[in-house]
Amino acid sequence: MNEEQKTIVLSARAGDKKAFDQLVKENREKMFALTYRMTGNRETALDLVQETFLTAYRELPGFRGESSFSSWLYRIASNKTLNYLKRKKLVSFLPFGSQPGHEPSYVMPDTIDNSELKKALARELANLPDREKLIFNLRFYDELPFGEIARITGRSESTVKTQYQQAVKKLRSRLKEFRQ
Repeated sequence: MNEEQKTIVLSARAGDKKAFDQLVKENREKMFALTYRMTGNRETALDLVQETFLTAYRELPGFRGESSFSSWLYRIASNKTLNYLKRKKLVSFLPFGSQPGHEPSYVMPDTIDNSELKKALARELANLPDREKLIFNLRFYDELPFGEIARITGRSESTVKTQYQQAVKKLRSRLKEFRQ
């Protein structure tokens, strides 16, 4: 974390709402991209981002600054998203729960291309186990180093590397028709 970032975080911890607003502005697109890629639903992703920042605001006095503020936010967003996905899977197995209808997909025009490969990749990503999906998103799309992903997910770096390689292997296998 650079000095300017530290100053903004310290101001936000001291109760400066403008400083916290600046942190939100600097990080909201990254958090939305992660939650959207994980859930595939715009409204759910927006809700998860809002929950992420509410939690960050409440927990900001406990932020020790051992990692960057964005790494800390990624961890909060990751945990909220994984918890949401677990609840969603549980509800889908309950016979008495109302099943939501098919929701139209939301395409973010500045980040998601409508090419066949990208559609297939998004489809296959949705089929990965949640942890592999999270690690793949953080590494491939957000280009985070494995060490930072390990801190975000609370896993060892070697576990993160292994899960990333497993995800890549599965995706390569499932998308082999696009390889030349």
